[in-house]
Amino acid sequence: MKRILQSVLFVMLLVGITACTEELDFNQFDDLEATPTYEAGIFYLEAPEDIINLVSGQSVFSQNFNFDAFSSDIFSDRVIDGVITYVVENTTSKELNITIEFLDENENVTDTEFFSIQPAPTAIIQREITYGDSGESIDIIKTLSTIRVSAENLGNNTSTSNLPEPLITLKSSGKFRVRLK
Repeated sequence: MKRILQSVLFVMLLVGITACTEELDFNQFDDLEATPTYEAGIFYLEAPEDIINLVSGQSVFSQNFNFDAFSSDIFSDRVIDGVITYVVENTTSKELNITIEFLDENENVTDTEFFSIQPAPTAIIQREITYGDSGESIDIIKTLSTIRVSAENLGNNTSTSNLPEPLITLKSSGKFRVRLK
């Protein structure tokens, strides 16, 4: 009896295994469409008010940052669209103009963002720039090689904010959809 029960269980197991399988389709990869979203910080800058006061003239800061991450083939050939978010906070007594320029590898300006910042107390400025079908050309992102940031002090070099540790802060991040294949 034990042998018959084992035989019946073996046959049922064999039927169950073959009933639950289907032919493998190795062409499924061709049908796969995966577009993950990647998000990362791009830059973070801050300048304390006492440093701004040390600079004579209007130009407080001007710097080029090499940024080839977007122009690498693995990203630029697959990026679909995205958003760059800028956040500016001013707790200084200074009125400032901030300009952010995107440059390609030939140093041609492909995009510019301009911020006119009032002295503290001001609200935090947040701006989102869309690239792709619903915004600016995605080619701006694909060819980005350098980011130029400059700031001008439209105020004076003696005033001081009454807020603790006054400074101007500028940060940005990017969020982009990318095709995997």
